[in-house]
Amino acid sequence: MELKVSTRSHAGHALVAIAGEIDLYTAPRLQSEFTRLLQDGPSRVVIDMSSVEFCDSTGMNVLLSALKRVKEQGGQLDVAAPRPAVRKILQVTGLDSVFTVHETVPEEFLISEGS
Repeated sequence: MELKVSTRSHAGHALVAIAGEIDLYTAPRLQSEFTRLLQDGPSRVVIDMSSVEFCDSTGMNVLLSALKRVKEQGGQLDVAAPRPAVRKILQVTGLDSVFTVHETVPEEFLISEGS
């Protein structure tokens, strides 16, 4: 399955919307998107996972790597709207206590869409 990644930045915040499956084959694309995004040093990144159908350990490692880089830059990275299958992976691995997980995309990221 194809992975789609779109990023929207506004006032030091970035929303990364991911759709599809994050696995061994698609993780490098996500990694390169994070590498590009984090060069700008956003203070807060929210990853919209509402359209992610599957995420394996490779995908989780990409997310952890991005979290580490954002924190090194003094920023914050949150996960938003994970589907039940992805939420279960976060819980089983204990990553739900590493990431801040939101039920939905935080409102301040939705408001800035038209900007």
